[in-house]
Amino acid sequence: MIDYELLLMLDPELPDERQNEIVTRTRELVERGGGSVDAHDAWGRRKLAYEIDHKPEGSYHLLTFSAEPGTLDEVSRVLKIDDGVMRHLAVRRPKPGPAPTAAPPSDGREPEYAAEPAFESEGEE
Repeated sequence: MIDYELLLMLDPELPDERQNEIVTRTRELVERGGGSVDAHDAWGRRKLAYEIDHKPEGSYHLLTFSAEPGTLDEVSRVLKIDDGVMRHLAVRRPKPGPAPTAAPPSDGREPEYAAEPAFESEGEE
């Protein structure tokens, strides 16, 4: 099982019942494929950076779930053909762990920026 986050941007003109139906169908597809939905977070209506289909806003929903890659393919296929879904994006959630740290610079290293000598202007007399 792989952990995923799925961000749905739905048509803001859809009634709430239709938006809930799309989210419920997505949850059912994940569970039918052997996965489990961890959370659903409705972000509400947000202004878009640019209009999509002459609509300045979108209704956002974030789903976090665990599933097999084949299940994610089926979810994406179904979301692509649904007219109520303006955009969707699924990404793999990183596993929690230690944060990577940068190696300290070695002592024998030259500085990256050397001081430039100041220009001396010769005055005309």
